[in-house]
Amino acid sequence: MTDVKQLTAFYKQNLENDIIGFLAEMKHIELRKAFDIYYSSKLSEQVSSGRYGIENMDARYLAEDLIENEPELFE
Repeated sequence: MTDVKQLTAFYKQNLENDIIGFLAEMKHIELRKAFDIYYSSKLSEQVSSGRYGIENMDARYLAEDLIENEPELFE
């Protein structure tokens, strides 16, 4: 049986991949640039630490939130 830590890690990885994909799609940028933007954001820290239950939110909403709250990352 798979333990909870493995499932949580798997879910977080998929969430991060989905957020990066949505960033690339919404901003019409390459995946590599979206990857760099995501991992330099506060959102990335929040998802990886599990603060505020943010890892349970919808990836599209989180991507939109990142775009709105950290526009300087896209310049």
